[in-house]
Amino acid sequence: MRKQYHFRPSPGGGFHAWDIHRLIDLAAGLPVLEVPLSQITELNENWWFQTEDAVPTPAAMIEHFRLMRDADLSYPIILCGEGRLMDGMHRAMKALSEGHQSIRAHRFDETPSPDHANVMPGELDYT
Repeated sequence: MRKQYHFRPSPGGGFHAWDIHRLIDLAAGLPVLEVPLSQITELNENWWFQTEDAVPTPAAMIEHFRLMRDADLSYPIILCGEGRLMDGMHRAMKALSEGHQSIRAHRFDETPSPDHANVMPGELDYT
């Protein structure tokens, strides 16, 4: 799996960032729940294009369509303690596009601490 991070705006003007590989490891022992897609509010929010240089160009959208097409719904998405999406947007999009009403998910009881605080996405290592 490619190196990925989950980002949320931080009070300092940058973002809190969680390493997706670490989230997957932390979620591995959690029960698998069936979550209605209607509860995944991020499906109706700006997810990837949150910085000035992130523009939803046709080429960028095609890349996300490809990732959605190749997504494996057998892997549960990951939700934070508040039920917000941390990993699995392409899987959630695929499930929605295929007419599913719900998706398999792990949900943390308590949201893990971020791996990085007040950073910009371009400052992190993706190798």
